[in-house]
Amino acid sequence: MITLLNMKLNQHAVITSVNHPDEGMERRLFDLGFYPGTTVEKVLVSPHQDPVAYRVRGTTVALRNSDAQYIQIKEEGK
Repeated sequence: MITLLNMKLNQHAVITSVNHPDEGMERRLFDLGFYPGTTVEKVLVSPHQDPVAYRVRGTTVALRNSDAQYIQIKEEGK
């Protein structure tokens, strides 16, 4: 399983699923634009590697690694 955590800086990918165990946080991720079929790009990593900023649907969103691990992706074009 490949997740947002596995992305390299400036890499683009397509979200395949979001399966957060906390239903409220899963809803929040959907509200932020993290839903299947959406293209996402890793744009900035904080000095301590957490949180990480992702560009999704024209907006930059910072996610903690503990939440990003539940968003599965596939490389764009694959």
